[in-house]
Amino acid sequence: MPETALLLQMLALLMVIGALAGVLAGLLGVGGGIVLVPAFFYAFQTLGYDGPQLMQMCLATSLATIIVTSVRSVLGHNRKGAVDWDILRGWGPGIVLGAVLGVLVASSLRSVALQALFGVLGVVIGAYLGLGRAHWRLGEAMPRGLRRAVLSPMVGFLSVLMGIGGGSFGVPLMSLYGTPIHRAVATAAGFGVIIAVPSVLGFLFLQIDPANRPPLTIGAVNLVAFFVVIAMTLFTAPLGVRLAHAMDPKPLKRVFAVFLTLVALNMLRKALGW
Repeated sequence: MPETALLLQMLALLMVIGALAGVLAGLLGVGGGIVLVPAFFYAFQTLGYDGPQLMQMCLATSLATIIVTSVRSVLGHNRKGAVDWDILRGWGPGIVLGAVLGVLVASSLRSVALQALFGVLGVVIGAYLGLGRAHWRLGEAMPRGLRRAVLSPMVGFLSVLMGIGGGSFGVPLMSLYGTPIHRAVATAAGFGVIIAVPSVLGFLFLQIDPANRPPLTIGAVNLVAFFVVIAMTLFTAPLGVRLAHAMDPKPLKRVFAVFLTLVALNMLRKALGW
């Protein structure tokens, strides 16, 4: 085990990461999991818990924090009247189904496979954040019928495989179908809740080798990382909501896109053994 000094450094790092994740959840609509999953990965790996189910612990712990941050975020946005509850009601069942399927698939894969998936999907999200344009459209209203039946489970499924809430896939999807950006960000926070709750319940029953998991881990959820991050995001998520309604986040989103792409490429590099 690392010395006390290293543990304190990791604690400080998780506090900073948690603060940043809370702001991002409200400000950019990309969800804190995009930051938390690689952060947990490097933190647990540094502490010596580099087993074949490392990524499952990262995904599960990230999703556990998303329950709290997304609830806070959606309540904050709802007070401003920004949440589209019709979209949530229509898309919710399919998203939940996809999330459950995501847990089943993630539980059966090795950590290296999940690293590769995170890397590939992270590059795709980073490219959209950096290169996407507000005027791009696939339609003028959110899909219904068969298209919704196909797309809604995909949102839940892919989000669980990355350990993220609904923002990274939900916001671009809603924007491409004509939903105003502030409304898309607010509604995607609701996606995060209905993705994270069923997936975390599933991950709590995943068996992890005691030799490869940090102390105070239930199933695949590490309580230490969860509480440290939540302690910070409880303060910073409302700040992100206020900033989202008070400023243009586009310049920050471009910088974050570059950062995310580099993190995803590094995760992919490690998965490929380069």
